[in-house]
Amino acid sequence: MSTPQQQTSVLFVCLGNICRSPLAHGIFQHLVNTNNLTDHYQIDSCGTASYHTGNPPDPRSIQTAALHNIDLTAQRARQFDPLTDIERFAWIIPMDAANHRDLIKLGTPKSRLRLMRSFDPTTTAPDIPDPYYGGDGGFEQVYQMLQHACQGLLDSIKDQA
Repeated sequence: MSTPQQQTSVLFVCLGNICRSPLAHGIFQHLVNTNNLTDHYQIDSCGTASYHTGNPPDPRSIQTAALHNIDLTAQRARQFDPLTDIERFAWIIPMDAANHRDLIKLGTPKSRLRLMRSFDPTTTAPDIPDPYYGGDGGFEQVYQMLQHACQGLLDSIKDQA
């Protein structure tokens, strides 16, 4: 009898789960699918706050992702649940230092956390900025940052396997 292959679980985290983490989720899922690794990964996103629970991603995130052939319309915002998410996800990836601190306060072991931008080999900047209060162009800038970081994350996970 064969056993199912162990999946690598990745959780992307921002504040409200409508801008950055849904984009990261969609980009990473797209990379995984493109590399025929879909069966090897469990991917999700959430926010540290409950402001937008149940809502779809910000329309600007949806539009930006769609310009890159990524569909975010099935995603719905949810809040990080320390009782289940810490156990369920091997990789917990906050978008910035503030969310990193919030996740630690919620009991997430530091060893399980790594800032999203730390996987981007093109920069030493620590944070993915929140585009929520900016113009539409900020979403494309965030998309580009996340594209680099998601590719770096996938490469890092594959190298460890």
